[in-house]
Amino acid sequence: MTAPPRGTLVLAAGIVALEFAAAVTGFVASTLLPVVARDLDAGDRLGLLIAGSALGLFVALPLASRVLDRLGARGTLAAGMLAYVGGLVLAAAARNAWMFAMGQLFTGLAGGLLAVFGVSAAIRHLDERVRLRVVAASSAMWIVPALAGPAATLGLEHLVGWRWTLLVPVPFVLFGRLLVVRAVRDDPPADAAPRPLGRTLLVPLGAAGVVLSEGRWPLAVAGAVVAVAGMVAILPPGTARLRRGTPAALAAMVLFAVGYFGADSLITVLLTTGFRMSLGQAAIVLSAAPLAWAVTSLFARRFPATGLSLTALGTAVVAAGGPFAVVLGAWTVAGIGVGLAYPGLYVRASTPGRSGLTATELATAVITAECVGQLLGRAVGGALSSAGGLFASYAVFAVALAAAAAVSRR
Repeated sequence: MTAPPRGTLVLAAGIVALEFAAAVTGFVASTLLPVVARDLDAGDRLGLLIAGSALGLFVALPLASRVLDRLGARGTLAAGMLAYVGGLVLAAAARNAWMFAMGQLFTGLAGGLLAVFGVSAAIRHLDERVRLRVVAASSAMWIVPALAGPAATLGLEHLVGWRWTLLVPVPFVLFGRLLVVRAVRDDPPADAAPRPLGRTLLVPLGAAGVVLSEGRWPLAVAGAVVAVAGMVAILPPGTARLRRGTPAALAAMVLFAVGYFGADSLITVLLTTGFRMSLGQAAIVLSAAPLAWAVTSLFARRFPATGLSLTALGTAVVAAGGPFAVVLGAWTVAGIGVGLAYPGLYVRASTPGRSGLTATELATAVITAECVGQLLGRAVGGALSSAGGLFASYAVFAVALAAAAAVSRR
């Protein structure tokens, strides 16, 4: 077997390093949230503190192809790094909740640009075999931050304060960017005309309605509907009709994200409120699936339908309840299913085929499918649980995952 060219290995390492930086960024931000809220006297404005990065991501998605075409690869990376570092510095220097949220908005915007660039670079320069390994390795990059991130973050916050601790991810992002820049030269601009901007901007508009709804479920549902309308404008034709190939894979990605991330967002509530388990037990169950996902993806990664079926089964068993060991085992099985399914599904969804999309548009479509699916899962779960249908929401999630398994066969 011929070894991959050195440039391919450097690009793959850079993409994986950027994923590790994203994991570190996520765990640092979530761990510091209570400390930030207390210091900024924003305990009643948690929605504003956490909304910025999500909204920045959704703003970046419809703009990414235009930025890449105008600035090129290196220019986009430079702009993304400038926005990322500037956003973190702004958040670290914040004196109120709005200033912190604005900083997080810039980091989310930069994260979206870097993510689209990373996926599009992989589509252009890495063959399917290498991309499969990169996706699996990227999933594994969440293991160490998940295990050590919260404790390390709290220890560092105790030593130097939350403002300096917030800057910890910067060296990891700089390292990943350096590797990618060394491996990728500017690609020629795409020949295809970009999608109409007005319709694609419905995605961040709808996302704003969801993430800022703060428990008002009619606003969350309305925002989800608007986001879906924008998603349809970004995804390739035939996705809603489950056309074979890339469109069906993207549809399966949406259904997977609705089911898995929707269930994940409510599992601590289900266990503590629905089954009267302790918060400590709920935390153990919560971490089981992502760890199982990350470890499994390193070894077996070409079974989308089988894996998604396992995840649907695990989610249904969790909803049925039982002793702590049963629930823990079921959610672990759900994570193993994702590890089996996700890398292969992601590669299928990001393979151009006959979709007619450029690499950048396809990268945007893949990330949009997953992120809007997450948004829909959380909106549906929040709406149903607010109306007293917490257990019904898990039935919806299990059905969505079973549907994803069926669609992935196309």
